[in-house]
This record gives sequence, structure tokens and C-alpha cells, in this order.
Amino acid sequence: MFQRRWAASFPHSDLRLIRTNTSTAGLLEGTSDLAILRRIPATTALELTPIGEEKRYCAMAVTDPLAHRRSVTLAQVAPLPLAVDQRTGSTRLDLWPEGEQPKQTISTDDVDDWLTVISSGTARGITAESTAHQYRRQGLVYRPVRDAPPVPIYAAWIKTDPPHARQGIIALLKGLYRGSL
Repeated sequence: MFQRRWAASFPHSDLRLIRTNTSTAGLLEGTSDLAILRRIPATTALELTPIGEEKRYCAMAVTDPLAHRRSVTLAQVAPLPLAVDQRTGSTRLDLWPEGEQPKQTISTDDVDDWLTVISSGTARGITAESTAHQYRRQGLVYRPVRDAPPVPIYAAWIKTDPPHARQGIIALLKGLYRGSL
């Protein structure tokens, strides 16, 4: 959807989508001019603008006892280890109340490793709704987490080098998150 709206809104600007496994989605590394972030990185070099929110989903193996449910709670997710991508993931243990967090985490290096660990049945993962749409995989299901707060979504760029037409880009992104475009 974003790509089609981009072409219509910015016909003289090329859009190339890339995935980088850094906390700044390639901004500090010079591989991107604009990024969509689901957590605030530990740098002051970026400008971030909130553009929306996404529901949280639990990723689990199809053999998981919770897989047959329509939705789950944080307490139901906690008994199994939690797969976490420390670099780019949107979920931390502080999502759970003190004393109710998963007892074990499994660190992964990227989304593919995260998905592999979860689909093996050794862990569950909590993620933004977009992951459930973009990363379908055989042996894996996603269920809404009904008591988790949404994931805040930000547009980000280097403060000293803002993208051309950033206000138009932000309006486009906000409209897509509101569902009004």
C-alpha cells in the first residue's frame, strides 16, 4: 500500500525499501534516508515523529497449546521462553508487570532467526501487527495480545539531513496508519 501511495504522491522521487538489522534501520550507517522505527534507539542524532501505533501479537508454533485461541494475554505467553531481538525488536521484559515476566529469553540476531526459534516451538515472541502480515511462515501462527499496550511507530531521519518532502511523507504515513488513505 505504501509503495503505491508513494508513487502517486511523489512521482519524481524513487522509493527503494531496504531491511537492515540495526537499531536505526540504516540511518546512522548511511544506507537509508528515512526509517520506520518501532522503538527509540539510543542516539540523539535522529529526529523521530510519531506516525501511528500497532497492536501487539504473539508469534508461536502451530503446535503451541495457545495456537487454537483467538487471542492471548501476557500472562499466558510468559511460561515459555521469550525470543527477543535485542537490536531491532520492539519487545522487552518490562512489557510484563514485575514478577510476571518470562523466566527465560532466547536472543536472536534478526527476524529470520527469531521466526526460526519460534516456529521450532522452543519459544514465543511478541511483535507488532505488521510482522504478522509481512512474515508469514509455515508452522507459525500469530494471535493478538489483548492486554498489551500498542507498539508506537515513528518516522525517523538524521536531524542534520532531513528527507525532501518530509511533511508530505509524514502525512502519507499517518494517513496509512489511521486507515484514512
